[in-house]
Amino acid sequence: MGSEGPSPVTVHVTGFKRFYGVAENPTEKIVRNLQSFVEKRGMPKGLVLGSCTILEAAGQGALGPLYELLESSVVNRECGSPNQGQVILLHFGVNSGSHRFALENQAVNEATFRCPDELGWKPQRVPIMSSDGSILQSRQTTLPVKEISKSLQQMGYDVAPSDDAGRFVCNYVYYHSLRFAEKHGIRSLFVHFPLFLAIDEEVQMQFVASLLEVLASLNLQ
Repeated sequence: MGSEGPSPVTVHVTGFKRFYGVAENPTEKIVRNLQSFVEKRGMPKGLVLGSCTILEAAGQGALGPLYELLESSVVNRECGSPNQGQVILLHFGVNSGSHRFALENQAVNEATFRCPDELGWKPQRVPIMSSDGSILQSRQTTLPVKEISKSLQQMGYDVAPSDDAGRFVCNYVYYHSLRFAEKHGIRSLFVHFPLFLAIDEEVQMQFVASLLEVLASLNLQ
């Protein structure tokens, strides 16, 4: 590293398309516009926005594109220089009943969908990964959620840590991502967003930019 300073943090971001009961998923619009937004604002020092991907709001239906992204993040890292730095998988989903942002500490090995996903799948009390054991199994993020949340609160955002990502598609994707991240020595975080009716689009975009700044400032080993 020497005089070049710390190696960058590469962040790969995903959002979801619309789904039953949510005509407009804010995370689809946020992720589509994120690259141009942060470029205009100025990319946080020490951070690289590796990719922005929109996933189908479906459990198994999201896995193909999700794993393409996960595998590419590791391949790019392994092909890079030894000091390429940390990789963070950053997933965004909507909680239509919430009026604040939530940083999810964990995902649970249970798929119990309250309604069919966009491909018509409605599992009930099914393990996401049967090889991991029971539906009570959980996986935690290795990112300091409380610290990140506190930093964002100090910037004026209504945000809090959460221990419950639900049992729907968000939790399903997050569980797969956490499992992959643990296996490959990278990091994963899921963030729930309210609808634009609760917090307007501009504030939500500013929140994401601030979140990226906080992630870039962490002393990740």
